Amino acid sequence: MSARFEQNPADVLARLGTLRQGDAPTHGGRVLSYVYDSGLAELDDLAASAIRAVQPVNALDPTTFTSVAVMEREVIGFAREVFHGDEQVVGTVTSGGTESCLLAVKTARELWRVDAARRARAGGVEPGTRVPRILAPSTVHAAFHKAADYFGLRLELVPVDPASGLPRAEDFAALLADADDVALVVLSAPAYPHGVIDPIREVSALAAAAGVSCHVDACFGGFVLPWWPGLDAAGWDLQLPGVTSLSADLHKYGYAPKGASVLLQRGRDRQRQQYFATTGWPGYPVVNSTLLGSKSAAALAAAWAITQSLGTSGFAELTASCARATAALTATINGIEGLRVVGKPTGPAIAVAVDDSVEPERRVDPHHWADQARAHGWQLQLQPGFTHSDGSRLPATAHLTVTPVTESRLPELTAALVAAADEVRGVPAVDVTPLLASLGGAFGGALPPELDADAAYGLLQAIGLAPDAGAAGTGSAALPERLAPFLALVEALPPAVAEPLLTELIARLVEPA
Repeated sequence: MSARFEQNPADVLARLGTLRQGDAPTHGGRVLSYVYDSGLAELDDLAASAIRAVQPVNALDPTTFTSVAVMEREVIGFAREVFHGDEQVVGTVTSGGTESCLLAVKTARELWRVDAARRARAGGVEPGTRVPRILAPSTVHAAFHKAADYFGLRLELVPVDPASGLPRAEDFAALLADADDVALVVLSAPAYPHGVIDPIREVSALAAAAGVSCHVDACFGGFVLPWWPGLDAAGWDLQLPGVTSLSADLHKYGYAPKGASVLLQRGRDRQRQQYFATTGWPGYPVVNSTLLGSKSAAALAAAWAITQSLGTSGFAELTASCARATAALTATINGIEGLRVVGKPTGPAIAVAVDDSVEPERRVDPHHWADQARAHGWQLQLQPGFTHSDGSRLPATAHLTVTPVTESRLPELTAALVAAADEVRGVPAVDVTPLLASLGGAFGGALPPELDADAAYGLLQAIGLAPDAGAAGTGSAALPERLAPFLALVEALPPAVAEPLLTELIARLVEPA
């Protein structure tokens, strides 16, 4: 049997190659976010071979495709060992950190509902309609905002100290004093924005005393922290009895291709609340451990092959490279007048803010710095400032994710960071007040309280960020070369305007021309 192709497959692949030329580079360490380059070509080759071997497999049913069960079992076993889980800890491989976080929240919500119903029966009343809460630092990953939205919980954010990036345990204690409607406490190891580890030992003990589940989100740094120099794992992982679940991404510092994370849960009965199962239709019985039904086994197979090949000694060696590079970059940044590292990062992430202690003409705005570093060929991630509900404010920062390949590029990277700072020193942060006034004029005097799709697109056009439909076939991005003005605008706009605006930007990028 042969197929009649409308386009020559070689031509299709050639066009894909052209499109990929417009992407940020995934290897070589020039993009300090999103990608996790081990620097080992043989790991990439190993992952590609493993993916090819399972390309047709449907991981929906491990009783039909038994290789899936073996690989998942062994990946979970590896994770349970490195995160010091006992025999009561069970787990699941998911499609990524967001799915792991969603499932941790879903599990906690189900357990809270059972407990709330039990308390209501004991009191002789009907179950109430209270909305369960999640307690988390303001630096918790956005996946938990999504989980609260999807599963009908209320996310209550605990402010963090602007200097250290850390929340106070006593703030959690106060919120847990009346814990009947608290379903979950979430803490990060480390928190992505600033790379610092939350006070997990103290707060998990408070959660346990209150009878509340506690999840450790180690999605970002989980597979480096067990080997990080000088870090006591007993302060953050499953050795702490109050930690009831933990997530860690295999497609970050597990060096697997995107689409693999692990969620560990303390106890079979707890973990089974994560599952969905039904016989309530005339088709095959459905049992899903994750949000997805049919799913590829590709990322699982790649993660399995990498963990099997590297083992703990291989991960320790790669982590040592990350640690050396992080220390060197921290020292470089601390030596740049006008910049400061936020807090004391533990792990391979650094957040850099302006140093307000020097005179304005000597300060370096981190967003201008990041834009200038991009002009030198290095991509840092811009993070807007954030105002807590109590009025305290986290500064705008530039984020650097360090990977093993970074160490080999340190001389040119540090030179670029120093040069970029020198080139923008004294340039004030972007003031978007005039732009906001002009945009408000376009809407009859003031920006609308909320935006529909057409209004959001009109606003994108007004600021010069409307995606070009004519460039849809070239892979061209809509964002300008310098992102500081755009981030300043996002920071200044109310969420009811900024969020539809960002949604429209991404949505229009993939609409057919």
